[in-house]
Amino acid sequence: MSISLSSMGRRGLFSLVGAGMLWGTGGLLGTLLSRATGLSPIAVATFRLAVGGLLLVAVCAAARQPWPRGRSAWRRIGAVAGLAAIFQASYFAAVAASSLGVATLITIGASPVMVAVLEHCTGRHALDRHRAVTIGLALTGLTMLVGTPSGNASVAATFGGAALALLAAAAFATVTVISANPVAGLDTMTSTGIGFTGGALLLAPLAASISTGLVFELRPSSVALLLALGLAPTAVAYTLYFRGLPQVGPGTAAVLALLEPLTGTALAAVVLGERLTPSGLAGAALLIAALLLAGRRSGVETARAEVAVNGRSHTPD
Repeated sequence: MSISLSSMGRRGLFSLVGAGMLWGTGGLLGTLLSRATGLSPIAVATFRLAVGGLLLVAVCAAARQPWPRGRSAWRRIGAVAGLAAIFQASYFAAVAASSLGVATLITIGASPVMVAVLEHCTGRHALDRHRAVTIGLALTGLTMLVGTPSGNASVAATFGGAALALLAAAAFATVTVISANPVAGLDTMTSTGIGFTGGALLLAPLAASISTGLVFELRPSSVALLLALGLAPTAVAYTLYFRGLPQVGPGTAAVLALLEPLTGTALAAVVLGERLTPSGLAGAALLIAALLLAGRRSGVETARAEVAVNGRSHTPD
């Protein structure tokens, strides 16, 4: 009997691939927005969550989605809000404390490891050899793609940035694991929209306390960049990510999130003129190999699970 990837599994993988690629536009759009407005990274993150969240809330209201009810639904929304705020604040604080390379390498690289540990500790998924090899291959490729930290930063700044990046990775891993279990009666778009709006409210006082604050000149170019940042890598990307999670699983989802630095590097090369070194090209190839391995393994596991369920459903009483 042959096992093929089901339509549900394919939809889940496509959703996660789309999310990872859209996330890759976030760094470029955020950089262009910061240059155009003078906003701090924390302020950019606050506006990103606010615009993305409000766009999703508006879509839900137009579609007449039911308002969340019950403690479970609001606990999930509260968790998404808090973890989104922690992730955004910690990541951009890590960038400020150390460097973009250190923050990206540790945050994105540590996330699949933390997801694997959380799943192993909770008994959801054992850390087998295939998964360990996939994560190791992905981390090697990410390190080669992003590069190693420069020697310009002090030891204290490097360790401080690393600690903040690990906190960001822990927040992303936690929201990935808990979001893999849907809450009855709570739509993915609704929870993401309200959760991100709440996360923006949590970040706003921190962003306002920085010298540049939350005020910028409303030019057509800056407004367009802000809307693009809130729409593509935020509203659409996270909705796709949370929608694909239950179908594929947290482990594969965390690995596929590595499409973000891969896409971001490609965009930086095309738009900003940054050149990729031979080491970076080799790292990109290793990352692609890890992503293909993760997707193939997820498809096989999903198909086997559905065959087992169908087999039990056809067993005579």
